[in-house]
Amino acid sequence: MTIRLLPATTSNRIAAGEVVERPAAVVKELVENALDAGAKHIRVALEEGGIGRVLVEDDGTGIPADELELAVERHATSKLSEEAMLFAIGTLGFRGEALPSIGAVARLSITSRTAFGEAHLVTVEGGQKSQVRPTSGALGTRVEVMDLFFATPARRKFLRSPRSEGEAAIDALRRLALAWPEVGFEARLDGRTVLNLAPAPRDTRIRDLLGEDFAGAALPVMGGGPDVLTISGLAGGPAFTRATAMEQHLVVNRRPVRDPLLRAALRVAYREVMVPGRHPVAALFLELPPGEVDVNVHPMKTELRFRDGNMVRGAVISALRRALGHGVGTALGYAGPASLTYRAPLPSRSYGFAEAPLPMGFAPPPPLAAHATPVPPEHPLGRALAQVLETYILAEAPDGALVLVDQHAAHERLTHERLSEEMRAGGIRSQPLLLPAVVELPQAARLAEAAPELAKLGLELEGFGAGAVLVRAMPAVLGAPDPGPLLRDLAEELAESGEGVALALRLDAAIARLACHGSIRAGRRLTPAEMDALLRAMERTPRAATCSHGRPTFLKLGQAEFARLFGRS
Repeated sequence: MTIRLLPATTSNRIAAGEVVERPAAVVKELVENALDAGAKHIRVALEEGGIGRVLVEDDGTGIPADELELAVERHATSKLSEEAMLFAIGTLGFRGEALPSIGAVARLSITSRTAFGEAHLVTVEGGQKSQVRPTSGALGTRVEVMDLFFATPARRKFLRSPRSEGEAAIDALRRLALAWPEVGFEARLDGRTVLNLAPAPRDTRIRDLLGEDFAGAALPVMGGGPDVLTISGLAGGPAFTRATAMEQHLVVNRRPVRDPLLRAALRVAYREVMVPGRHPVAALFLELPPGEVDVNVHPMKTELRFRDGNMVRGAVISALRRALGHGVGTALGYAGPASLTYRAPLPSRSYGFAEAPLPMGFAPPPPLAAHATPVPPEHPLGRALAQVLETYILAEAPDGALVLVDQHAAHERLTHERLSEEMRAGGIRSQPLLLPAVVELPQAARLAEAAPELAKLGLELEGFGAGAVLVRAMPAVLGAPDPGPLLRDLAEELAESGEGVALALRLDAAIARLACHGSIRAGRRLTPAEMDALLRAMERTPRAATCSHGRPTFLKLGQAEFARLFGRS
């Protein structure tokens, strides 16, 4: 076969396929141009989901008449004055590809007027551009795209339905609006207004786009790295989840991104407090010098490469974990890690291990009376009233609402936090067994190999022939359990995490297993003093709204919830 150069029209349409893959990409590129031009108000109109027509109007600085023809040439841009700027990009656009790519596959018209000139118009149809000519128009730029992919009908067949394409385009606009709250945005889809946002502070813009429910459940996030990184925003509490990660809004230097490193950081931060298979909702904003991040990685500029990716990932995880490290919801406040005192273990019953006692770090309240005094406001989980089904604690909150607490899930979180505190202090305290126990299990070899790691958890063991381990000590906080069930769970955890997972993460997952085995079970009767002790400990314990597996530890039923249950609303 003979090597030859492709015609300019063909090469332009191939290049356009990387930048303009659907109407959402057209909206994103045109609105980014408007933002780079200093627009304070942007209007978008879509017809047939953007396939038939995309209109973007802005009140930015506009394009001078003598530069309008050059603006639709490939790699013509006003945003890179020299090559060195490619490695410290401070604008949303920089490639000079969007307008010529759109013009190569659609019918494009651009009307623009600057503050010091008259309006002019240029059109491009299937890659063929017209002469620039005078026209009428307001200050700023008006870009209209008709019949997307008419010049590449095969590509048009791969588009989804107009409804799906329109939703994707509006979602792209919402993400840009979140990153630029000081700019007003309007959007119409087939004549119907779907977005109308006035310039506003960031918190107001987040509420407008993510809803009042998110704003009410969100936790403030603040953090950063060594002199180069600032992190801010809001993250939903552990109970505020979604089935997908679509509502994770990540903004780096005013640029909405879907970066894998940042999404992984979210997963790690929420792993201990969220049910598997669910995803957190967040609006996180990262600011760092342009030279610390490379945006020239993906044609759509939605993925990044950080100069120090480990630093960024660690800072995001730390900031999120600090936000999540509160007591039962932000309304309870947070007085630091709980300092809990445990009684001696109770005798084992029929559970295969000795139940761990409840935390009793304060004087128990007096017995319940028929006309009890009001619940103090500093106790937001209220006063214990009764135990239901020997599993749930029923309490009255200061505002009169009823609170139901899952005693096992709540105590599991308390145990988890105490174990984590001991780990941070140098390792979990172990308690030697009077008689070493021999445990036979198929994963004995894996446990023996992990013995140095398990020793940090207060679990001392060694290989004992084929298919068995000898256990010499157990974590003191667990009392005197049967080690068999615990070791089987730990072996499964080690197998699931794999060899490539960092030691800290492996130990963290193992602590969750220990906490589960060291917590009171459903079916155990509690005294009023024990129930109140559990409530008080929850109020001063980090992340007490969920157990180690992400399940909620309590439910609160107020007047509105009861009205809905009884059909009174």
